[in-house]
Amino acid sequence: MSKMKIAFQGEPGANSHIAIDEAFPNAEPMPCATFEDALSAISSGEADLGMIPIENSVAGRVADIHHLLPASGLFIIGEWFLPIRHQLMAVKGTRLEDIKSVESHVHALGQCRRMIRKLGVKPIVAADTAGSARDISERKDKSVAAIASRLAAKIYGLDILAEDIEDEAHNTTRFVVLAREAKWAEQGSGPLVTSFVFRVRNLPAALYKALGGFATNGVNMTKLESYMVDGNFFATQFYADVDGHPDDKGLAFALEELKFFSREFRIVGVYPGHPFRATFSEKMD
Repeated sequence: MSKMKIAFQGEPGANSHIAIDEAFPNAEPMPCATFEDALSAISSGEADLGMIPIENSVAGRVADIHHLLPASGLFIIGEWFLPIRHQLMAVKGTRLEDIKSVESHVHALGQCRRMIRKLGVKPIVAADTAGSARDISERKDKSVAAIASRLAAKIYGLDILAEDIEDEAHNTTRFVVLAREAKWAEQGSGPLVTSFVFRVRNLPAALYKALGGFATNGVNMTKLESYMVDGNFFATQFYADVDGHPDDKGLAFALEELKFFSREFRIVGVYPGHPFRATFSEKMD
């Protein structure tokens, strides 16, 4: 039986690759150049699933999943939280004092500012973390380092010169698992998340009225983001995550109210909440 293929954006050794290894240890990670390529691989059947990062606790939004999801017609069937650990790496035999510049994804560079300042090196933005590791391994230049994962150092045969150099210990990325078919988790099967996109009608206080039902029905909304539609300043769509199943009484009432004040509404996933959620809900109490 062939292995399940899971598409991700980036090169072997990227954090998305690590998330796939953790969540689906028997799957075959499938690297793709862009998020659009990854979603296209899922849509076409070339990949069975996708592992896409959507937000980071330090950098905020990662992929514009809000734009990509509705257009792709794909569904969220799960989520994964990955603590991000950045390593400073270079070709074998390099010493810290040899380094003049460091390359990585813009978010990784931003998340390791202290170490970059301490070394006094020039940060250079690359397409992604693992790609920068591959690039410096091919160039064999001891004056250039990369910031990437431990897996990337192993894949590309690089020495790790400094470990876990991220500024914030809580640095965590949330990924969503995407599929061609909707696969709703069963009601009552544990903590669930419902994700949906909607666009309110052009009425005064429409958003306030649309969201009122979540408060009155005791539904916890964990995420609400707005984004423009086709570059139009006045056409705003929203992406939201809430706790619960659409058939739960409170959430069912809240969604009915939302739909009444919305011109567009689509549930993009009903899936198990990752255990990591319990750790940050406790901290907020």
